[in-house]
Amino acid sequence: MQHNSKTQSRSSFEPVDDTEQMLKIAVLRLNANILGLVLGIIAGLGIFIVTNFLILKGGSVVGPHLSLLRNFFPYYSVTFVGSLVGLAWGFVGGYLVGFVVASIYNLVVNLKAHDVNKRRL
Repeated sequence: MQHNSKTQSRSSFEPVDDTEQMLKIAVLRLNANILGLVLGIIAGLGIFIVTNFLILKGGSVVGPHLSLLRNFFPYYSVTFVGSLVGLAWGFVGGYLVGFVVASIYNLVVNLKAHDVNKRRL
């Protein structure tokens, strides 16, 4: 099987035509709300599960390191009610982180798309 020089010089990641280039740029965008919700759910459930695991585990001193979260999450404590507070604060914090990360990512993709469109002109 013979390959001509054009086929060999082009990377397998380069788009074949403008339609493929536009599809590549469109697919790269993230939905900031969805990423925020996913990270919020993961963070909130993580704090909720870890707090309740430590409560059920028990012992003379329950969760001294985890109780430091009250410095960041008002009203949090290593109790069941505190785990619900941690669930709420974890969701809010995770949502904000996900939203900001996706927004910055989309900004970079938009700048790159603008640069690609500028080069075509």
